[in-house]
Formats: sequence, structure tokens, C-alpha cells
Amino acid sequence: MALRARLGYARAVTTEPTGLRAVLADRIVTVPNVLSVIRLLGVPLFLWLLLVKHADGWAFALLVASGVTDFLDGKLARLLDQASRLGALLDPFVDRLYLVTTLLAFVIRDLIPWWVAVILVARDLVLTVTLSVYKRRDLDPPEVIYLGKAATFALMSALPWLLAGQMDWALAGFSRAFGGAFLVWGTVVYVWTGILYVAKAVAVARAIPASAHPTR
Repeated sequence: MALRARLGYARAVTTEPTGLRAVLADRIVTVPNVLSVIRLLGVPLFLWLLLVKHADGWAFALLVASGVTDFLDGKLARLLDQASRLGALLDPFVDRLYLVTTLLAFVIRDLIPWWVAVILVARDLVLTVTLSVYKRRDLDPPEVIYLGKAATFALMSALPWLLAGQMDWALAGFSRAFGGAFLVWGTVVYVWTGILYVAKAVAVARAIPASAHPTR
């Protein structure tokens, strides 16, 4: 029981009031969710700008705008009390989609080494597999830890700087170096947080028996 409490997944905790679940489940059209949808629509536009039109300046601006809206939707969800179950799923999904598609596009444009993209994508694939541990126990997925958010922020900051390093301007050299430093730091922390998530999934699997009839 002590281990369950420490993991935050005691059975008593999972049976939260149905009224709260209903409120969160009913929140669809909120400011944070609208921002997440706008970011989602920006993914194909970014790929078109970077890979088809080679409009690096516009692609850079879109990446920066995506990072700003990613920061805002989390802040606004707390400030406006507009947290929702949809937002809890949509926001990290859009983050991962933006990260994966941007990494692949950068590999195609030869802006980053292919093995960096492989490491980052493999980390997310492994964590996707661990979600079955929580599903089989009728548990919500673990909340994103702040270190993981910092790693994602570092990576999403590195990519615009690397792209800015390809443009013809006075600080191109600085942009490449600065973006490269953020990429290295973000990759290391991103992998480390992945290890932490896997360790937690293993601990949950050992501490809490799987449900005979999982409902989630």
C-alpha cells in the first residue's frame, strides 16, 4: 500500500467523484483546446513550407508561433480554470506530432543527424507501449513531469534556432551553435525522462495487479 500511495495510484484514488469526471469530460470548446487545434492545423502547413516551398523564414515563424501557443495553452488552462480531459490528451499529442514531423522534415532537409531523430522517436514509441500497463489496471496515464516539459521545450526551442541558422542573416552562425547546444541538452534530458517514465510503469506493474476486466 505504501508503494501504491507513493506511485499515486492507490485504488481509492482512482475512484474520483463522478461529478468531477463529468465536468472535465464535458469541456470541449475551451481556449486552451482551440489553441491546441490551431497548432494541430499548423503541422501540414509547416511541412509544406519547409519541404515544398523551402520558405525557411515562414517555417521559422510558424515554429515560433507553435512554441508560444504551446506555452499559452497550459498557462491559460490554469488561469481560466479550463482544464479538460480532452486538453490533457490533445496537448501532449500535438506536442509529439509537431516534434516527430519536424524532426523528420529536418532529417530530410539534412538539418540534423538522422540518428538524433531515431533516438527521440524511439523514446516516444517505447513510452506508448508502456501505456498498456495503465490501461490494464484502469489507471490514467502518468502526468507529464516538469523535467519532461523542460526537455520538450528545449527541443522545440532548438529546432527554430537550427532553422534560423540556414537563413541568410548576420546571426546564422550563432543560431546554428545555439540551436545545436539546445538540441544536445534537450535530447539527453528527453531520454532521461523516458527512462523515468518506464521505471514508473514497471513499478506500477509490480505494485498493482491488472484488472480482470479493464474498462479504459
